Amino acid sequence: MLEKIKTENILFLDIETTATEHEYSELNDRLKELWAKKTNWLAQKEGKTAEELYEKAGIWAEFGKVVCISVGVIKSKNDNHLLRIKSFYGHNEKALLENFAFLLNTHYYKDKHHLCGHNGKEFDFPYIARRMLINEIKIPRILATSGKKPWEVNHLDTMEMWKFGDRKHYTSLDLLATLFNIPSPKDGIDGSLVNKIYWEENDLQKIADYCQKDVITVCKLFQKLRGQYSFKDVHIEISKPTITN
Repeated sequence: MLEKIKTENILFLDIETTATEHEYSELNDRLKELWAKKTNWLAQKEGKTAEELYEKAGIWAEFGKVVCISVGVIKSKNDNHLLRIKSFYGHNEKALLENFAFLLNTHYYKDKHHLCGHNGKEFDFPYIARRMLINEIKIPRILATSGKKPWEVNHLDTMEMWKFGDRKHYTSLDLLATLFNIPSPKDGIDGSLVNKIYWEENDLQKIADYCQKDVITVCKLFQKLRGQYSFKDVHIEISKPTITN
């Protein structure tokens, strides 16, 4: 099945998310109550208050927002391989998502097209779709899953490829990169620091750089998992980002 999918028809992606508000105190009373209910199990497990847990709010689309989407596509001709990377990032989430939706609607809307991410089926793809709905943006065809049969959903997931049907545990991108001798994407920051970098340092470029590294790693891992060429001779080209303020 995977061998029949042309790599050039796959859009590799990764997202970075943060809490919708900087501080828990900035939430209205209703959202504070709902946050406490949402995280009650975690509060009991970690022995923390709802306010102390708010730094994790970016994990949930109901309390978080997308601040960066990085995408990559592989173009191959003979033995030459070019990986093109582009990022959408900024403070204006609605504009960011609208720009990303435009990309999908104009270039990735046919049956031959696929999206690929690491844990994308559980996190990235549904998170983007949920935030689009909240921002009143029509979900692009390739992201829409409602009413589709499983084999009609053109989503690929490197973590799922590694599981071989095993549903018991999560395997990080960093771990698989290490196993397959791929340079770690976590050489500067990791996902747990994105919220702090966004709200306290306001360094969106740093977040985008980190997100792009994840996309490059996902591309490399995908090729390894389907037993194809290594990325030793692939040229990486990073396009001008789309920034929303």
